[in-house]
Amino acid sequence: MSDAAPPGEPDAARRCALVAIVGRPNVGKSTLLNALVGQKISITSSKAQTTRHRITGVRTVGPSQFVFVDTPGFQTKQQKALNRTLNRTVHAALSDVDVVLFVCEAGRFTLDDAKVLALLQDPATRDKPALLVANKLDALQRRGDVLPWLRQMQERHPFREFVPMSARRAVDIERLFTIVEPYLPEQPWMHDEEALTDRSERFLAGEIVREKLFRLTGDELPYTSTVVVEKFDEEEGGEARRVHIAASIVVERDAHKGMVIGAGGERLKRIGSEARQELERLLGARVFLELWVKTRSGWADDEAHLRSYGYD
Repeated sequence: MSDAAPPGEPDAARRCALVAIVGRPNVGKSTLLNALVGQKISITSSKAQTTRHRITGVRTVGPSQFVFVDTPGFQTKQQKALNRTLNRTVHAALSDVDVVLFVCEAGRFTLDDAKVLALLQDPATRDKPALLVANKLDALQRRGDVLPWLRQMQERHPFREFVPMSARRAVDIERLFTIVEPYLPEQPWMHDEEALTDRSERFLAGEIVREKLFRLTGDELPYTSTVVVEKFDEEEGGEARRVHIAASIVVERDAHKGMVIGAGGERLKRIGSEARQELERLLGARVFLELWVKTRSGWADDEAHLRSYGYD
């Protein structure tokens, strides 16, 4: 932690806040977080429930430090213990933060969006400034539809700001920083200026493997699959950094195990290969990755299993 002001700047000039990123699944929350931080720290895929943990991304711009909290998409359809755990994570994040970014698709508002928006009416949240981030603006066929839609959204909730944007456009990301900054209270920073996330490399390794798992199995594999990192060891000595990682892919049924392994083990090999390449870029190291696939029937509805796999 660093509380010293930058050279030439008084302590009072410093601003810092926890900023929650919330929304239903698949509205682009993780893509937005990665763009805001400037590096991939939250995995993405088309599969719902890709983000399962509270992930913090840090970006320091001048005297202001933004501590973004990416949350799982709020779950409305499944009632497994896993879903209840993910929703508790969303509730906890909202109670902790100073500012809320409510993310939805520009021009679209679904029943699931409404259920997430209802969370902002909670007594612990309703007085916190909430900004509407209308993401995926580039996918909207008629831009003229945005203004009447924004007026409808203002009737749904007293948003402080409306930000139509695309998380993939750098100019939109920079504009979002300038819009959010006035809502940051004056207080010391929570992290070092160079910090990007509070998550460990071990955690990020498991997330990268899980991303490749979901991307390469698509809708074929049910969402009740996870990755547990069994070993993360850095080899000492030598000029180049070398990291040995061993991880287990956990599925609920033997049939799912076959989906992950694939014919002749080819799919598992590809998952490992793509994960290893991305990890080498992320860690700046030579990575040796071993993967196994294990069946744990009913793990997603078992509180003890969830805790042992890192779901709090």
